[in-house]
Amino acid sequence: MSTIRDVSREAGLSIATVSRALSSPEKVSKESLKRVHAAIDKLQYRPNMLSQKFRNKRANCIVVLVPDIANLFFTTVIAGIENVAQKRGFSVLLGDTRDSLQREAEYINLVETRQADGIIQLRPYAENDSALPKDLVLAVNASGCENTPYPAVRIDNVGAAKDVVNYLLSLGHKRIGVISGLKDNPHTRDRLKGYKQALEDAGIAFDENLVAEGDFTLWSGLNASEHFTRMNDIPTAIFCMNDEMAIGAMKGLKSKGLRLPEDISITGFDDLEVSRYCDPPLTTVSQPAEKLGEKSAELLFQLIDEQQPSQTEFVLPIEFVIRQSTAIPRKS
Repeated sequence: MSTIRDVSREAGLSIATVSRALSSPEKVSKESLKRVHAAIDKLQYRPNMLSQKFRNKRANCIVVLVPDIANLFFTTVIAGIENVAQKRGFSVLLGDTRDSLQREAEYINLVETRQADGIIQLRPYAENDSALPKDLVLAVNASGCENTPYPAVRIDNVGAAKDVVNYLLSLGHKRIGVISGLKDNPHTRDRLKGYKQALEDAGIAFDENLVAEGDFTLWSGLNASEHFTRMNDIPTAIFCMNDEMAIGAMKGLKSKGLRLPEDISITGFDDLEVSRYCDPPLTTVSQPAEKLGEKSAELLFQLIDEQQPSQTEFVLPIEFVIRQSTAIPRKS
């Protein structure tokens, strides 16, 4: 079997440089990295990862806590995390927590026992309902909200929701329904806050009857749409707090004979790839999901490398994408 010394001789580089290329490739020049990889391929060298872990006192693994692994938005965030982790030679362990604090604690224990080096949390922080932050556990929140008490990457959920409702108001909609996430979810609270602010600025009173609670799933959007179709005075537009609920709601509204957007406009939040292929294509907020993952991973690796981050909260920009699911309100 080839050894690191063999790779060193083949590449014409020191053992220290080869070792650095394997453990911290970003610290090695592109030319040296190319030579190391060429030597590894030629010699079919396979590093002893177990001995590396003991020598570096690292597991070369990070854990991503996912509240719902079936959620399409999270899959894109995870892809961004993977992009960064692979370049660092780290593996990524997915922890499907299902919003369970007990499950979160079990995965966090992997860091406490040095079986993993850090945590990226995809659930927003909620006081009295979070296993993080925790002493001696390096962690970053990749789906953060305001006032997260540990490093976080997020968008401005209040401002984004306000942008959506202001757009609907600009079209002439005044009776705007909402399909929310679970009421205790921080993202729900922030997006509802933006909705209320936009209405208040327009001089329109908030009506609790225009809010139907979902849980960010397709089924809940379909179910919540019935809340509106049973009304005598159906809203002319509905703001959904994620794309999955919007897609479910679109099916429910159509099943009742409503035309989109002629009879009722609908908007989403996330800009999932499938949203542009809906009938009609969905107006939505485009979150930089992959960038959220990449930035959170970069921030976590700074902590793992014992570097002081320049800042511990990053608010990434969103884009409001207007498609064919919205139009001026129907005439009475």
